[in-house]
Amino acid sequence: MSQLLDLFPPGSATDADGMLIIGGCRADDLATEFGTPVLVVAEEALRGRAREYADELIGRWPNSRVVFASKAFPCTAVQRVMVEEGLGLDVAGGGEILTALKAGIDPALIVLHGNAKTTEELTMAVDNGVGLVVVDGPDDVDRLEAIVPAGRIQDVLVRVIPGVTADTHAHVLTGHEGSKFGLAPAAATALIRRIDHSPRLRMRGVHAHVGSQILQAQPLADAVAPLAALGDFDIYDLGGGLGARYTWADQPPTVSEYLDVLIAAARDHLPPDAQIIIEPGRSMVATSAATIYRVITIKRGQTIFVAVDGGMGDNLEVALFDQRFEAGIASRLNATDGETVTVVGRHCESGDILVDGVSLNAPRVDDLLVVPATGAYCYTMSNNYNGNRRIPVVFVASGTPRLVVRRETWDDLAARDVS
Repeated sequence: MSQLLDLFPPGSATDADGMLIIGGCRADDLATEFGTPVLVVAEEALRGRAREYADELIGRWPNSRVVFASKAFPCTAVQRVMVEEGLGLDVAGGGEILTALKAGIDPALIVLHGNAKTTEELTMAVDNGVGLVVVDGPDDVDRLEAIVPAGRIQDVLVRVIPGVTADTHAHVLTGHEGSKFGLAPAAATALIRRIDHSPRLRMRGVHAHVGSQILQAQPLADAVAPLAALGDFDIYDLGGGLGARYTWADQPPTVSEYLDVLIAAARDHLPPDAQIIIEPGRSMVATSAATIYRVITIKRGQTIFVAVDGGMGDNLEVALFDQRFEAGIASRLNATDGETVTVVGRHCESGDILVDGVSLNAPRVDDLLVVPATGAYCYTMSNNYNGNRRIPVVFVASGTPRLVVRRETWDDLAARDVS
């Protein structure tokens, strides 16, 4: 089970009595103070990852910047960490624009994405001085030309389908032929010509994104040549997509290994004075967090079901694209024997499974069950299914916990009712 500890945020340990410690805080103390389920973020691990990305990229391509893909964890406190560490923010909707601004970002460092951006969202972007709008098709251009005031210029990138199919779940592929995102090269070329003649838009460059949870670097680098074939530009946004380590079997490239391959392709194909942007999301935040649950009931039969007080309301990754997680009992992580169980949630779906087939040491009702690597997309896709209250987010550092998102209240659930 020492392997399980390796999946928790760097610096995690066990206390003398076996209890899990994250960011210097015991899991049982966090459960007592904040209740369960609770999403715990190791702040120093998060900051360390941001610095690693920034340092590794600029060391290979000086004219570059890292832009955090906010959709992976669009919590204001997480975005603020990225801003404080000098990163830009990639946003994909009006709410992420608002939280990015609340986090203190220079709007010029925001990159706005979306395959169906509304007039309202584009107006928010223009009014707030968002630096780059990634144009996904001609309709974006139509709306922007109507929104941008006379005398103003909005910088844009054009999103291109690179025609790369990576080895990941179909639900998180985005760069393959037929993707709903971006334009095929011929259509992108035509739109670039149109933007070049626009009095309100300035063509700055091109963008591509292959997908998410990609565990090899080469498919990410394969998107570079299709962008280069469209011409010389000021900016090449190479997207994100690097996978995270969720299980013992996962072996994603390190940031260094990933960037060695990506920047080698950039040196082969891109103008040496161009700016490169990358947009890490999942690989930036996944392993910086863990979720603490309480075991509510255990059913022993052909399958041993261990049911906890959360589930697909706070972790939709399993149901969405079969993401595998691991789990352990917080007070017995170091135990060497266990029984194979299926960890399930409390929601009214048979698909509400957190971990299918995991070894837990003598699970009991009221035990604290911990799931590592829940920093990416779990908060993003949290929901109110079955009247579920979305869970709190707690930062931990040097033994001190800090609540950054409170648990929803019962009153919150009815707050939007008008009759």
